[in-house]
Amino acid sequence: MPHANAPLSPTGRLRLARCVVEDGWPLRRAAERFSVSVTTARRWAERYRAQGRAGMVERSSRPATCPHRTSRHRERRVVGLRVKRRWGPARIAYHLGMPPSTVHKILTRYQCLRLSWTDPATGAPVRAQRRKVRHYEHEAPGELVHVDIKKLGRIPDGGGHKVHGRQRGKRNSGATRPGYWHIHNAVDDHSRLAYSELLPDERQETASAFWARANAYFAAAGITVTRVLTDNGSCYRSRAFNEALGEDVKHKFTRPYRPQTNGKVERFNRTMLEEWAYAHAYGSEAERVAAFPEFLHHYNHHRGHTALKGSSPADRVPNLSGQNI
Repeated sequence: MPHANAPLSPTGRLRLARCVVEDGWPLRRAAERFSVSVTTARRWAERYRAQGRAGMVERSSRPATCPHRTSRHRERRVVGLRVKRRWGPARIAYHLGMPPSTVHKILTRYQCLRLSWTDPATGAPVRAQRRKVRHYEHEAPGELVHVDIKKLGRIPDGGGHKVHGRQRGKRNSGATRPGYWHIHNAVDDHSRLAYSELLPDERQETASAFWARANAYFAAAGITVTRVLTDNGSCYRSRAFNEALGEDVKHKFTRPYRPQTNGKVERFNRTMLEEWAYAHAYGSEAERVAAFPEFLHHYNHHRGHTALKGSSPADRVPNLSGQNI
């Protein structure tokens, strides 16, 4: 459909072309009569000679060929990563060395739903859409460190439901009562560098000792922590934890019932569950615990972070030891 200011409709083009082809008008006279350029008059006259009345309609502006279009094999890799690993456009792009905008167009062309519109476990579409949270980031490492505790059930002796199915997995769990890990995590706001430990409880003494080791880890990487953000748990409001922070570290608390305030460590918790705790069907808890240091090293040194435009936390902390391992 022609735009509002187009001087020629399909009927007007037909009249112009007939004046030139059938009546023998010069191109300049026809162009002046219909208030168009000589080039436009020539174009419609040539189309009329070649196609007749059918040539007076609009043609698609899409090119006949596109030599730089992404190959079908690469498009399948993009869709495969989305389906199998449930990665977003940015992470797929950094993994394949492609612009995120290109990956987004491929996913749109193949009608892939947004991850926020699907169930995290099954990938099935859901109606509820998650509200976007405004992104923020401190300018330098150590200006804010997010601290949190993630509770994780241990695998029972003989394996859990991922190995043996729900029924036997429940029987093994009920017979042995494996208990829980309390995973203490500390994530730097700027670099996303993470320090984590599997500990038996969340008492104030345990949390205080964890922070002392986490602070030493950040200091060894050349990061001076000046502010710590935690939730309102009793272990973090204790005198022991306050003494462990010291006078040089300012302690901030999240808003009650608002885990989004501590979003970076909450996102690390989710990554930890997806890429370590539930990534494989472990045969025992010892096997899963043994895989934890490898996951943490991969996260800090090699895993591309979408918020860092494909860089790893180690890329933002040049003094981090073992970066090239």
